[in-house]
Order: sequence, then C-alpha cells, then structure tokens
Amino acid sequence: MNGSVSFHTQDIEFEVPNPQKTRKWILGIIRNEKRELAGIHYLFCSDDFLLSLNQKFLMHNAYTDILTFDYSKKGVLSADIYISIDRIKENSTKFKKTFEQELRRVMIHGVLHLLGYSDKTTGEKSAMRKREEACLSLY
Repeated sequence: MNGSVSFHTQDIEFEVPNPQKTRKWILGIIRNEKRELAGIHYLFCSDDFLLSLNQKFLMHNAYTDILTFDYSKKGVLSADIYISIDRIKENSTKFKKTFEQELRRVMIHGVLHLLGYSDKTTGEKSAMRKREEACLSLY
C-alpha cells in the first residue's frame, strides 16, 4: 500500500488530534480489507462550507457531517472526504460521545463507504454501525 492519508482544512482552523496514530489506524483498516490506496484527503470545514458542497453537488439543502467524493478506480481507493467540525461538535453532545470519538466515527464512516459499505436501508445502516464499532475498537 503506497497511498497516503492527509489532513487539511478549508475555512476553519483545526488540527486532527493524534494525527500519526489516526493515519496509522485508517491505513490499518484499509490493509485489513486487503485494498490498495492511492490517497485519502480529509478536508475539515464549517457547516456552511459543507452545506454549500451538499447543495452544489448533491442538490441537498441540509447540513451533514460528512461528504465523501470517491475517485477510486479499479479497486484502488482515492477520495476527498469533507467533514464539518460544527456537526462533529454538535453530534458528540447529542450522542453523548467525546469530540474525538465522534470525529473518529465519522472519519471511518467515509472510509467504509469507499470500501463498499452502504447505509441507505435500515439493514445497511445497522451493518455500517457494527463495522464502525469494530473499526473504532482498533484505535
């Protein structure tokens, strides 16, 4: 696996807690799935920035915590994953998790989509949550 996982910001100031450990964890999940990686770029932003992307590209007029733009080809993972730090803060309170726990859950959620997991149906959502929990336990 030659690819990289990188962390960037758009319209906010933010630093990923424990970036090296987080990067290693994500790479380990991908390796466990026996997949190749070109690169995943996490882009952390505000609610308003992510809302504008949601409106422009998905025609959805709602806040969301994550948008994953999948550029993978022939099974080699490549993506830009946008995450709203505002949503992470709000959802961590709502779900009674720490900020870092909720951040990791959302970060791995995007990776699981790249790996082929879906969350469109109730059954898929349940399977996705179980897989998220399994991944989170490896951090």
